[in-house]
Amino acid sequence: MSLTLLAIESSCDETSASVCRDGKILSNYIANQTVHEQYGGVVPELASRAHLQKIVPVVDVALKQAGVDINELDAVAFTQAPGLIGSLLVGAQFAKSLALALDKPLVAVHHMQAHVLANLIPERRPEFPFLCLTVSGGHTQIVRANSPTDLQVLGETIDDAAGEAFDKSAKLLGLPYPGGPLIDKYAKEGDATRFRFAEPQINGLNFSFSGLKTSVLYFLQKERASDPQFAEKNMADICASLQATIIRILLKKLQKAATETGIRDLCIAGGVSANSGLRTAFVELGKELGWRTFVPAFEYCTDNAGMIAITAYHKLLAGETADLSVSATARSEWH
Repeated sequence: MSLTLLAIESSCDETSASVCRDGKILSNYIANQTVHEQYGGVVPELASRAHLQKIVPVVDVALKQAGVDINELDAVAFTQAPGLIGSLLVGAQFAKSLALALDKPLVAVHHMQAHVLANLIPERRPEFPFLCLTVSGGHTQIVRANSPTDLQVLGETIDDAAGEAFDKSAKLLGLPYPGGPLIDKYAKEGDATRFRFAEPQINGLNFSFSGLKTSVLYFLQKERASDPQFAEKNMADICASLQATIIRILLKKLQKAATETGIRDLCIAGGVSANSGLRTAFVELGKELGWRTFVPAFEYCTDNAGMIAITAYHKLLAGETADLSVSATARSEWH
């Protein structure tokens, strides 16, 4: 029996809709918001208003790209948590209303679980159990996936996430928002061994990036005291050294997790997994250590409804649906 569903993602500043049929993504349309660039970060109120304006046309485009009529849908899914509450509410209320109008099942999806399961979208997929290093703007986690509905967090950041380390350091360097991709761009032209930054040592599989951010701050203050244009003159080398430090912290913990669990199928996911330096280093480390490595396509790394759709598909197969009393939640931990 065929199963077709519509998924909506609205956790931050991307309005996205995706149509999935029998585990295959037929469309994955994403509308970005550029209004936040002038503020140096996402403004929650502006984000939620933009979602209100875009959600109907975005869903319409996704259905048309998939060649699916709205009455052909067997279920509706949405991102329940975590994220900006105003943004989440737009997607949640739209999905609940549509599910009610169509008299179809509703599926609530955890955003971070969806990032992990984005690795199930391509034809070449990891086998269970697998490990996933999930790195996004607000989260850094190592997750053990025993099945599509059995995910366990083995380690996570105790302060800043890796994405925050990129963006906050970029701001210190005077780069515009979002700074992470710009650091990646400059890093390709720089010497990653020229400068050294702090690598906080945390026991177990947890991460810490606040010390690194402070290290970058003090480094720039010291150098700018004698040369106000120091950052501009050395941007490529600073970015390369910073990026190499973040990648080293991430992959050391992932290697530790692989050693402790004995798992050989390893994945990366989340917005920061679009970073070319991380993707390359991850694959190279995998070759060195005999891992099978998996990296989602770029469109499934950043916030997107395709990852919500594939997660919802597996939840439906497991009989996990939600009723109309379900609420969006800004923070939702899972272990």
